[in-house]
Amino acid sequence: MNNNNAPVIEDEVEVSDFKPLTAEEAQRLREQNPEASPWWVIAAQVASGLIVALVAWAWVRQPVAAGSAIYGALAVALPAALFLRATRRGAQQLSQSAAMLAFFVWELIKIVLTVALLAAAPWLIRDLNWLALVAGVVVALKMYWVALLVRPRFLNRI
Repeated sequence: MNNNNAPVIEDEVEVSDFKPLTAEEAQRLREQNPEASPWWVIAAQVASGLIVALVAWAWVRQPVAAGSAIYGALAVALPAALFLRATRRGAQQLSQSAAMLAFFVWELIKIVLTVALLAAAPWLIRDLNWLALVAGVVVALKMYWVALLVRPRFLNRI
C-alpha cells in the first residue's frame, strides 16, 4: 500500500543550489531593482482625479462635476499622504511591535479621515454631483492596484 502522506526522509530531500550573493552582486541587484517610492501612488491618485474631473466636466458641462470629482480623489489622496508621512517618519527608531501598532493606528486615522471628508462633502460643495464624487473616489482607490502592477522606474525618485 502506497502512503502519499508519509514523512519525507532527509536523504530524499533535494539539495539546494543556493549561493549567497557577494556585496558587489547585491549592490548591482539593488541598482537594477530600486525600491519604488510610495509617493508616486499619491501623485497618481491626484493625477487620476484631475483626469476624472476633466471627463466629468466635459460630460456634464458643469464645473461642479469637476469639483466633485477632484474632491473625491483628494478625499482619498490627502489621508493617504498623511498616513505615508506619519509611518515613514521615525520608523527606523521604533521596535517591530511599536512600528506595527503605529501602522494600524495611522491606517485607522486614514480611514476615519477619508470617511469624514466624504461625509462633509455635501456641506462643502454646493450642488454636489454624487456620481462624479464617487468616480473620483473609485479611480483614486484603484491607483493602489495600479501600483502593484506597474512600478515605473522614472517615478521611483519622487
